[in-house]
Amino acid sequence: PEQWLEETAPAKKSGIFKLFLGYAPGVGKTYNMLSEGIRRHSRGEDIVIGIVETHGRTGIAELASRLEAVPRKKLTYKGTVFEEMDVDAILARRPSVVLVDELAHTNIEGSRNAKRYQDVKELLDARIDVMSTMNVQHIESITPFVQRITGVVVRETVPDLVMQRVDEIVLADLTPEALHARMRRGDIYPLERAERALAHFFRPGNLLALRELALRQVGQ
Repeated sequence: PEQWLEETAPAKKSGIFKLFLGYAPGVGKTYNMLSEGIRRHSRGEDIVIGIVETHGRTGIAELASRLEAVPRKKLTYKGTVFEEMDVDAILARRPSVVLVDELAHTNIEGSRNAKRYQDVKELLDARIDVMSTMNVQHIESITPFVQRITGVVVRETVPDLVMQRVDEIVLADLTPEALHARMRRGDIYPLERAERALAHFFRPGNLLALRELALRQVGQ
């Protein structure tokens, strides 16, 4: 019966795009994405990591170590070696699902595509499911409002058309109070950097406004 279902089911036209959306660094986007990847792998799905940034966070590194990771591509730019997601290697590996952190990331010059969301589109077009992460302030239409309320210029953006391609959005939520506690423990940034962040981008008013934006985005 299972074989019959496979043969009669309509052909999959493109991959399923699932986005873990947050309102600030440290709310749990990457952790939640990896946790789901591990659960699905334990059920037999072919899951690989395309790219995950640990930012020195031991919990993220420990989770990432439990999944197969496609080696990154090394590129030299102005005498410095950078590592980017290797789209060709992922297409050759052809997993069922690939985990791609930081959707708004700008690739180094000389990469296959200028932006990581363009890499993701290629993977989806190849009928590979993608799970990715992003903060709400990187959505192109929202960045002017974010600049007004936080004073921060968001330079890496994702077009709203990309958001329309997302099949499922999961909110990685944490109260501003809990996020501040994580910051003060040094769970997100080194302590000296955390104090500066708490006095600027991570001010309570900023976090409340950004969280509201994220909640609205998920509720659309």
